[in-house]
Amino acid sequence: MDNNEFRENAHQLVDWMADYFEEVENYPVKPDVDPGNILEQLPGEAPQEAESFEKQFNDFQNIIMPGMTHWQSPNFMGYFPANTSFPSVLAEMLTATLGAQCMSWLTSPAATELEEQVMEWLRKAIGLPKVFTGAIQSTASTSTLCALLMAREKITDFTVNESGFPKGETFRIYCSSETHSSIEKDVKIAGFGRQNLRKIQVDENYAMKPDALEKAIRKDLENGFTPTAVVATIGTTGSTAIDPLKEIGEICSRYDIFLHVDAAYAGTALLLPKKRWMNEGIELADSFVFNPHKWMFTNFDCSAFYVQDEALLVRTFEIMPEYLKTPEDQRVKNYRDWGIPLGRRFRALKLWFVLRSFGIEGLQNKIRQHISLAQNLKDQIEQHQHFELLAPVPLNAICFRFHPNYIDDEEKLNELNEKLLNQIQDSGKLFLTHTKLNGKYTIRIVLGNTNLEERHVDEAWKLIQNLAQSLIA
Repeated sequence: MDNNEFRENAHQLVDWMADYFEEVENYPVKPDVDPGNILEQLPGEAPQEAESFEKQFNDFQNIIMPGMTHWQSPNFMGYFPANTSFPSVLAEMLTATLGAQCMSWLTSPAATELEEQVMEWLRKAIGLPKVFTGAIQSTASTSTLCALLMAREKITDFTVNESGFPKGETFRIYCSSETHSSIEKDVKIAGFGRQNLRKIQVDENYAMKPDALEKAIRKDLENGFTPTAVVATIGTTGSTAIDPLKEIGEICSRYDIFLHVDAAYAGTALLLPKKRWMNEGIELADSFVFNPHKWMFTNFDCSAFYVQDEALLVRTFEIMPEYLKTPEDQRVKNYRDWGIPLGRRFRALKLWFVLRSFGIEGLQNKIRQHISLAQNLKDQIEQHQHFELLAPVPLNAICFRFHPNYIDDEEKLNELNEKLLNQIQDSGKLFLTHTKLNGKYTIRIVLGNTNLEERHVDEAWKLIQNLAQSLIA
């Protein structure tokens, strides 16, 4: 492909992209395929000779598109969103074209300095104290792993990095029983061992109980264990529960335990001053993460990771072979030392485009709209005689179930709601997901898509009611 062909093909793709954004809500949200359907259409060997772009794009449309779940559809209301937006997509096109490797200041000075400034903009926008400094990581899972590794090195005075874990000492990590599964994965990767993750009891709102946390810490101290880190969550994956950060932070301060705050999804709501009650006590945290690639309309991947002790972060990850040394090292930030990978994409560009295109007010208006839509739907669910809420709705995720008033058997209710969710998915008109809260099969609906409108929510609620009624007709 030469430059003229590239130009022609690129124009064709941009037209297709614009059409896709216009038409995506008309696509079946979930594809009607079985495992292996796509694979069987793909050749077993790579082509020996070059194939035309026309053939490649045709195969994309005829083989790949029919097997895609459409996350950018406003009818996708499952999990948490992985949003995009026009400015973010345009920035990604530039990032891909530049193909820059942004591991150090020297390799891309503009990328480094833009990231530094954009993370400062974002810190101010969500109300984090000035003591926090940020860097962009790939995901909240990676950010939390960075935090746990920082905690590990802090409590061992960097001896694990040098010589491995000390014999005879066991380190404990604490989180709530509702915390995201990535915490358990990170504990394994960091070498603490899954058995040393203590899952703390939650209250009736599914938030961590501080008294239970302190009790677990004291018990571990009495038994000769070393309390090392606590992961508090602002917006759990199951129900968007808000852990009481101030009380947890005070406990961590008393026992000198590293505190990491996982606000992967709900952190975007901190753009709204009225929602900053969720972050009360954040000054007691050692690190904090939220994902603009979830609810802030920025393409995956873009995770905003902040720490109070920049030197601790850098010392945990810094490696300085001769081939990476540069004359500017003492005067600049080299973000390769701020996380796990050496290589880094130019992720700050899309965040810059999004912040400038929406403006803080535009972002705030979107978030307020989503929360308002969720609160309105919550009221409708509460008022319906055959549906019930199963968790509080502090933001825009609703946990509910279908509960005909003549069925009290929990097992039957679980089966009924699983059937309802399967019918919703199979319809292709709406995509929801589930969790279990106190053993109850719980349907989740999350209203956070970039282009979500009230009509989409109304149509979703109507479909849910009609399918539920058909199950008991």
